[in-house]
Amino acid sequence: MILVTGATGLIGRHLINRLMADGHPLRVLLDESKRKRIFWDEDDPAAPQVIAGTLMDEEALYRAVSGVYLIIHLENAMWWGRQRDLERVEIVGTRNLIAAARSARVGRILTLSHLGASPSSAFTLLRLKGQLEALIRDSGLAYTIIRPGVVFAADDVFINHIAMSLSVNPFFCLLPGIGEVVLHPVYIDDLIEAICRCLDDIRTVDETIEIGGLEYITLADLLQTVMRLTGMPRFVISVPPYLLRLFVRIQNLIFRRTLITQQWLDYVAASRTAPLNSMYHIFGIHPRRFEDTLLTYLPQKRLFWSALRHAVRRRPRSI
Repeated sequence: MILVTGATGLIGRHLINRLMADGHPLRVLLDESKRKRIFWDEDDPAAPQVIAGTLMDEEALYRAVSGVYLIIHLENAMWWGRQRDLERVEIVGTRNLIAAARSARVGRILTLSHLGASPSSAFTLLRLKGQLEALIRDSGLAYTIIRPGVVFAADDVFINHIAMSLSVNPFFCLLPGIGEVVLHPVYIDDLIEAICRCLDDIRTVDETIEIGGLEYITLADLLQTVMRLTGMPRFVISVPPYLLRLFVRIQNLIFRRTLITQQWLDYVAASRTAPLNSMYHIFGIHPRRFEDTLLTYLPQKRLFWSALRHAVRRRPRSI
């Protein structure tokens, strides 16, 4: 039995579909408030068993981990959470999950972190991810930590929020600094394939694995690529990162949700790359090209209406 936390997130959705197709017995830990977001057919024989609860619910956690040999821990608050939400989910929630897993003698825990994660990082998101990694390494459980680059997909948050920001402002867009930060985008299907190959590859046990896609790209070039593919050229204004963070903080006081968050800015605050051949060298996977993949879905999106729907949605409730 495989337990998946964060099953309704971006990576969770794609991973659950893949694991169901491969016939793995599955269980998910899901907050009652997210039951309406279940995307699989609950009558499907391969459908995951749902345990209602959160990482803060010790009783639900113990029920969730009983009989489980692998936990894939994906629960996070990285795109929407304030710092207290991040600390609660990433640190307190992970600590509770480890305690339950040790008592149930779970075989291994697999989790996703970020390139550049470090307990000493100056950026909140990367610092908390570094602390999460330390908790898992010191847990006494076998583990696999995957550090991917920027994950992009048709339903992602990172690239789509850039495109939606362009759609609501027909004149200009704001760029942190001069866009010199180097990123290493990886397509969701390649990441899911890497996770699945970890399940049976003993070489990945007790390892921290850094992977990315086929190419590096600066933030400025990434922005230009999105503008070109969506047909929305904008005048780019370079803004000191600290002023952009202040602007985002003011936005958060006014709107329920914003397209660009403090965590989004943490994500692009420093260059974060893995070796270019990492995906092939470790897993034998030929990753997809960034622009070629975006071209298959990004130009067809109705970005302005997506931005409006996002703006009026209620903030997720912290677990």
